[in-house]
Amino acid sequence: MSDKTSDPTYRGLRRFNLAMGFLHLIQGVLMILISNDTTYPIWTNYLTFDRATFSLTPNPQPLYDLRFGPAVAIFLLLSAVAHFSLATFGYKWYVSHLERKMNPARFYEYALSSSWMIVLIGMLVGLWDLGALILIFALNATMNLFGVMMELHNEGKERVNWTSFIFGCFAGIVPWIVIMLYFLGAVNSGDAEPPAFVYAIIPTIFVFFNIFAVNMFLQYKKVGPWKNYLFGERMFIILSLAAKTALAWMIFAGTLAPV
Repeated sequence: MSDKTSDPTYRGLRRFNLAMGFLHLIQGVLMILISNDTTYPIWTNYLTFDRATFSLTPNPQPLYDLRFGPAVAIFLLLSAVAHFSLATFGYKWYVSHLERKMNPARFYEYALSSSWMIVLIGMLVGLWDLGALILIFALNATMNLFGVMMELHNEGKERVNWTSFIFGCFAGIVPWIVIMLYFLGAVNSGDAEPPAFVYAIIPTIFVFFNIFAVNMFLQYKKVGPWKNYLFGERMFIILSLAAKTALAWMIFAGTLAPV
């Protein structure tokens, strides 16, 4: 395969990644510098032996108070690192994979950043159990790793194999089901009703997460401009920035802004 790194199209994509890296970095630094000290708790709920009843009972215990400003900054900074990596030392690798209609780095980054996003959304609705948070992180990461498999399974193929896409959608919807259960439970409880900004976050970010799947679907269906794999790549980058920016600043406006 010939060296395409000097091709104007790829050089433009390189500059685009650099710009996106700086946009994520600036927001991440701002989130650390100007956020207040709001924390959300993480609990364990291990069983303990109740000598009065001679039975095992749950024993909720606080484990850690997570500062939300730096926690929000994490998913922005993860994206910044990924964009800078692809635009600098990883550029040749990036171009060689785009030529094969693949970008596994995208899905590896999403496996970390979007999974951390889903954890923070879960915590906003009262999902504070350590085990549950680990599980929704892992399920969302699995969804993104199926994206890597989707591209591997279909490299150079004329007929699309949708197995990985379908399995990824299944893995991805489960954390949202859990989040909705906790959200509706809080709403129905009356006194513990979530604040207004959480009402905005859940549908907004849910729609964004699903648009990522739509973008991949259109790539493989080769609909309109998506016939060019690089159009879909740019759309992934734009969607990533939009989703992370929306979540970060909705959380900031709702709970992290200095009083």
